[in-house]
Amino acid sequence: MSLETRAASPSAHLHEHRSDDAKYKHVSVQRSQKVLAWALLLTLSFAVVEAVTGFMANSLALISDAGHMVTDAAALGLALLAQMISKRPPSARHSFGFGRAEALAAFVNSLVLLVLVAWIVYEAAQRFSTPEEVHGSTVFVVAGIGLLINLVLAWMLSRGDSNMNTRAALVNVMGDLLGSVAALVSGAVIYYTGWMQIDPLLSLFVALLILRSTIGVLRESYHFLMGGVPEPIDYLAVGADLEHIDGVCSVHDLHVWDMSPGEPALIGHVEIVELQRWPEILQAIKAMLLDKHGIDHITLQAEVAQAPGRQP
Repeated sequence: MSLETRAASPSAHLHEHRSDDAKYKHVSVQRSQKVLAWALLLTLSFAVVEAVTGFMANSLALISDAGHMVTDAAALGLALLAQMISKRPPSARHSFGFGRAEALAAFVNSLVLLVLVAWIVYEAAQRFSTPEEVHGSTVFVVAGIGLLINLVLAWMLSRGDSNMNTRAALVNVMGDLLGSVAALVSGAVIYYTGWMQIDPLLSLFVALLILRSTIGVLRESYHFLMGGVPEPIDYLAVGADLEHIDGVCSVHDLHVWDMSPGEPALIGHVEIVELQRWPEILQAIKAMLLDKHGIDHITLQAEVAQAPGRQP
């Protein structure tokens, strides 16, 4: 590393990965913000239109869909901000980088959606007991436009980078797409039959569908933020495979987690009989962990195994 680089970033050499180290550099460089930026612009613009017409038409289905689009805009804004933050390189205060920003945004988005679902359920319950007049034709037209916009948004997000953050945003958009379908059906039924209860009924149905998807993203982001073992990895199998490596007596203080979504890491203590064999054993461990468990970022401490019956 040059003296100029060190001067510009005093901690850069401490974060440096060399040829035999893990490939993950603690920074997300492949994320594109263009899709999220366009999705945010479309969502926020139509949310304003839908909110205004929803209050004019007195439709809970349309208002709840507009409210959901506002949370979509917030979710997309958080997702965009998180992706920008996650591209920042590690620093002297954040040695792991900023990859967790995406999971944090997904977690916050999920909590906001839970609040929205609670509000829709409350309003639907109120309108079941006291139905209110709804302008079906206005609801039908606006919901149809919203459906088209949400189809475009879902297509854009599904073709973008696949990560926890964009999946959370996609869940929001799919929920809003269902909200547009519900509002569309609600407007048609009210226009042709005058049955006002269809409005809160479909709003309640959409809220339950949103809740189901939200819980999945919330569980995934919470598990990640708590440093849980990545879902595809069997912690007990990793420990057993380590202890089957030739020259390894036992393994303890073993931890496996994701540094950023999809980038697992492992640390632990390995007891061996012959310390001079450690370079050879370490290479075997690295090859096994990468091949069988997809773990590339490994930090292990070798220790001389205690003789049987000897107290540490």
